[in-house]
Amino acid sequence: MESVANKKRTKKTSDSALVGHRVTEQIRDLILSNELPPGSRISQESLAERFGTSRIPVRDALNRLESDGLVVLKPSSGAWVAKLDFDECVEIYKIRERIEPLALSESAKKMTDEDINHLQDLVEQMEVAQDTETFLKLDREFHLASYRASNMDLLNEMVHRFWNTTQQYRRAFTEIIGNEGAWVIHAEHRLMIEALRRRDSEGASQMLHEHIRRTRIKLEEHSEVFNEK
Repeated sequence: MESVANKKRTKKTSDSALVGHRVTEQIRDLILSNELPPGSRISQESLAERFGTSRIPVRDALNRLESDGLVVLKPSSGAWVAKLDFDECVEIYKIRERIEPLALSESAKKMTDEDINHLQDLVEQMEVAQDTETFLKLDREFHLASYRASNMDLLNEMVHRFWNTTQQYRRAFTEIIGNEGAWVIHAEHRLMIEALRRRDSEGASQMLHEHIRRTRIKLEEHSEVFNEK
């Protein structure tokens, strides 16, 4: 029989893990929503006070977020929100043009009708989204969900990291094209859904390649985005 002391230790460990997970997700949301913008310094003390915790779960969360590509930890300088320069972002987009179509192609072969219906629901929600942040959250969920059935853990981990580090630049792209240009994004999403329903994995992956490539080209035309603080 487990002793009372062991039960208390187990509960304390469980509670600490829950706090750590909560703090990690809260900081992730602050970064992805641009409340903590790229290149900004992260104050552990301020976050601990904000979340009502000690600095320990904040420090641990920042270590986890560094591995996700969202945070850079510098000796004697502290924690900073990761920021890409122009060349780094273009390079990542070129990589994404290759690996995400692979993830979608592999995933498409194993998707159920329920999976595709969920993706279509997300597309329909994106089309009526009234603000950039809502659109970005739905767009992220749509694409990452479309790769999930691939069961290629290493590939999907890489994809997640690249999505994290390019979040700010997808936001910039969305604001650059405005409502007038959003119809192209929606049309491409719908074409991907149609290909998935036909079980045309090659067609879906080709459409995705062009979808990512078009974003890269538009960002290359607006290099001033990378000079913003």
